[in-house]
Amino acid sequence: MKDHLIERLEESVKFIRARSHLKPRIGIVLGSGLGAFVNRVSTEVSFPFSEIPSFSPTTVEGHSGQLILGHLHKIPIAVLQGRVHYYEGHSMDTVVHPIRTLSLLGIEVLLLTNSAGGLNPKMRAGDLMILSDHINLMGSNPLMGPNLKQLGPRFPDMSEPYDARLIKTSVKIMKKLGISHHVGVYCGLSGPTYETPAEVRYLQKIGGDAVGMSTVPETIAANHLGLRVAGVSCISNLGSGLTGAKLSHQEVTDTAKRVEEPFCQFVDEFIGNAFLASETPVTS
Repeated sequence: MKDHLIERLEESVKFIRARSHLKPRIGIVLGSGLGAFVNRVSTEVSFPFSEIPSFSPTTVEGHSGQLILGHLHKIPIAVLQGRVHYYEGHSMDTVVHPIRTLSLLGIEVLLLTNSAGGLNPKMRAGDLMILSDHINLMGSNPLMGPNLKQLGPRFPDMSEPYDARLIKTSVKIMKKLGISHHVGVYCGLSGPTYETPAEVRYLQKIGGDAVGMSTVPETIAANHLGLRVAGVSCISNLGSGLTGAKLSHQEVTDTAKRVEEPFCQFVDEFIGNAFLASETPVTS
């Protein structure tokens, strides 16, 4: 199984490198309804997930399912326009395969975005939340099974799953842009059902600020790979029982559409500043 996973990664990388020599430094995953950012990228080449060996096509509305390689601010980047989810019936290896592929292509920084339900009553639909930590409640972990030593250690440290310098950078950018934001803990559940009111109360009590059905496996895999990770949630609604309203995926995509411009502004600025706090200078 271990050798098979490496072979699948090598196949994905070989396919991409045969069509582009670009070595991305930053990888970005665009969550539900947040795919419009790609319009700002100077695209060199793009592929539907369905064309890339060992990538699985997306099935959820708001996830286009494309890999885009290009530049922004002269920085080479790779953008995953959408993602696949554990609740779609995929294995954890399949869920994190695109992240591992981007790492082998050369990324050093990974920005994960998602739409999430707010657990903090101070939040409003359309706010952004910078992830400071997470709680894995998915009942699984992408590192289970034989360890892939080529990718990382058997027991990776998770004391700083989201890079402290990138959190500070993200806060500065949002303040500069005047974006209503929070910094908090993301709870990752398997889904696909939304949480019950009792579950929302439980998540609040254990320290959660937002809840969603993605991101956590990708963050774990990225830390295993030694990447610097940042995460941002678009708060699409408040959790079940906090407002009395019924929840729907349409509300998620509608809210993401409403905050499209400030979200894109944030990601644009983030790319331009991601390496300022690191020792490695930005090159074109």
